[in-house]
Amino acid sequence: MKKRVHVAVGVILKNNKVFLTRRHQHQHQGGKWEFPGGKVEDNETVHQALHRELMEEVAIDTLAMRPLMEIAHDYEDKSVLLEVFLVDQFNGEPESQEGMEQGWFLLDDLSNLDFPKANDAIVAKLKDTL
Repeated sequence: MKKRVHVAVGVILKNNKVFLTRRHQHQHQGGKWEFPGGKVEDNETVHQALHRELMEEVAIDTLAMRPLMEIAHDYEDKSVLLEVFLVDQFNGEPESQEGMEQGWFLLDDLSNLDFPKANDAIVAKLKDTL
């Protein structure tokens, strides 16, 4: 049985655009665009994990986050549980701290980008919600 990885995901919004990073080729789902975030550690809440991950990955200090959705998805090699939050109140300007390609994208642009399969539901929800 595959272990389920619990992941906190931030949809960073500013001026009707979404901030994304592109995974390094050597990573799981390499070369695909993603919403920043990361694994929830055993000793932290999802909110704490997302705050920590966004500081580490894109150097922003989250001031508030609103739940958007949860997604359970099984890949061939692993299972993920994504807890997704809208992040539109933060200090700083997002910038990849891990040397990944990055950018701000309009909602209409998201359909043209290559995301990990689990993120397809996030893109659909954003188009319906925003």
